[in-house]
Amino acid sequence: MKRSEINRALKDMEEMAKACSFALPPFCAFTPEEWKEKGHEYDEIRDNMLGWDITDFGMGDFDKIGFSLITLRNGNVNLEKYSKTYAEKLLYIKDGQSAAMHFHWNKMEDIINRGGGNVLIRVYQSAPDGDFADTDVTIHSDGREYKVPAGTQIRLCPGESITIYPFLYHDFELEPGTGPVLLGEVSMCNDDNGDNRFYLPAGRFPEIEEDEPPYRLLCNEYPAAL
Repeated sequence: MKRSEINRALKDMEEMAKACSFALPPFCAFTPEEWKEKGHEYDEIRDNMLGWDITDFGMGDFDKIGFSLITLRNGNVNLEKYSKTYAEKLLYIKDGQSAAMHFHWNKMEDIINRGGGNVLIRVYQSAPDGDFADTDVTIHSDGREYKVPAGTQIRLCPGESITIYPFLYHDFELEPGTGPVLLGEVSMCNDDNGDNRFYLPAGRFPEIEEDEPPYRLLCNEYPAAL
């Protein structure tokens, strides 16, 4: 991805958060220059990859497969000094975008529609060989439990949520004509380096072509503390 494309995506997400009256934490506004001066008091952000994140799943087509997100809080399964057992994210999906089909080996999460249009989440149980299982999926959504056939898309309107258990394949896309969506994610600790199993080969962080200065640093770009 070009840096200019990333900068535009970050600004779009900032505007969507404002439109949904979702106030972001102060560190989301740090400039690249300010990060150069931040000491060890901000190690939790560095170590747990809090902050801005852009993914195109390594496919190089962000406008179709990818989205913008912010990790607001997170523990760390590899560092005992961070004892939080939970994480929270904010995700922004614009018209035409979708997420790659995947499941998590360990993480359980709730996906919440925080505002905007409607999101469609397709679900499959995973088979022992990693393929899609042709079995019904039990859905837990806002206190309701019910079953749907494999491959069903669950619609989440603003305020609605779904619980995603480990080994449950899921992707998501916007319902056409309803507009961009701001999603929340409340989960167990997030480990993007080892807990994602994509149905088709995919990456996590984009390769960046530096065609302009960064507007904000991404969560894997912070300089070491002074």
